[in-house]
Amino acid sequence: MARIDTKTTSEIVAAHGAKPELLVQVLATIVKRFGWVPDDTIRQLASELNLSRADVHGVVEYYEDFRTAEPGKHIVKICQAEACQAMGSEKLTRYAEKSLAMSLHDTEKDITLEPVYCLGNCACSPAVMIDGKTFGRVDEKRFNEIIDHMRGSN
Repeated sequence: MARIDTKTTSEIVAAHGAKPELLVQVLATIVKRFGWVPDDTIRQLASELNLSRADVHGVVEYYEDFRTAEPGKHIVKICQAEACQAMGSEKLTRYAEKSLAMSLHDTEKDITLEPVYCLGNCACSPAVMIDGKTFGRVDEKRFNEIIDHMRGSN
């Protein structure tokens, strides 16, 4: 992913009217375009929106999709909500960690593995989201198929 620069950050802030109450929208735009929010960007946003760095950082930390570290090319999210847990998401998570040789919240090579706390796909649990696409009834075999397809489409 490209690295955000100060000019682009300023343009995004201006596009939202430089209003501090639109911080979440500003951050969402940055994450959509760049995948993450670097510390330099947090400082710049605080300055341009007349907020403290703690205010901006707090919002970034609160929302799980606002990352402060650059993600991999592919984002793999495994649902950890109760319905998915009841249908085996904990076992699936352990399998994913083992097969991808990484833990939740890690980025290795081109993959970031993250927990998510509801994908709204409870009737088809356990659910997984990869690069914004949701998959239901994912077991170990299906997980391998989805990951193999993801890797083949690079």
